[in-house]
Amino acid sequence: MPTLFARTSVLLLAWVALLVAGCKSTPTQEDTHARVDDAEKTLADFMRDPQMSWLQTHVHEAKAVMVSPAIYQAGFVVGGSGGPLLVIARSRTGSGWNGPAFYHMGSGSLGLQAGAQKAEMVALVMTDKALNSLLSTSFKFGGDVSIAAGPVGAGAAAPITSDIVTFTRTKGLYGGINLDGTVITIDDGRNHAFYGRTVTPVDILIEHSVTNPYGRKLGDVASAGVHTPPVK
Repeated sequence: MPTLFARTSVLLLAWVALLVAGCKSTPTQEDTHARVDDAEKTLADFMRDPQMSWLQTHVHEAKAVMVSPAIYQAGFVVGGSGGPLLVIARSRTGSGWNGPAFYHMGSGSLGLQAGAQKAEMVALVMTDKALNSLLSTSFKFGGDVSIAAGPVGAGAAAPITSDIVTFTRTKGLYGGINLDGTVITIDDGRNHAFYGRTVTPVDILIEHSVTNPYGRKLGDVASAGVHTPPVK
């Protein structure tokens, strides 16, 4: 009978193979639409979750919103995590959102990580520094910009001064994913498939020189989901 180590190693190798295969395949516009649908569902779930009141209250202050509908983590002695990431940025007028732009998330870690897990993430980009980092070829959470886990439930009134504030859920539980050291890189293939030509995050998020009506879905959820605290 295979040992626990052997079974976990096979699982990790299978996960890595799937991740690599997904990166090498040529995305279609239908693929990108499906990814927008997944991100829209995740964002909508977070925006109506009563435990996420800090997110709902402060989304209107964000420079951008990052959504990952699926972060996969696996490993035993050596582990890693990764998944797709979509970003929308507030328009220069301050009303409405530009995007989405497509990215990859990926990281490696050392340490005992039993089993595998899948998580969802929504993050608020609170500073120009963090937004500008998204316009570069790649950047790292916790290295180039500061990152903090957002408060949930009773701790939702706590002040936060980080560049990026993250909210994650794993199997219905909040938190549980350490995103420090995660590297964000641009998914040029999906951006090309979604907008029909070679584009950069600057074109998509800042200049708004390219659009796709299907991309409005995420912005509509972010705008409609703003939570206003009751007047005391």
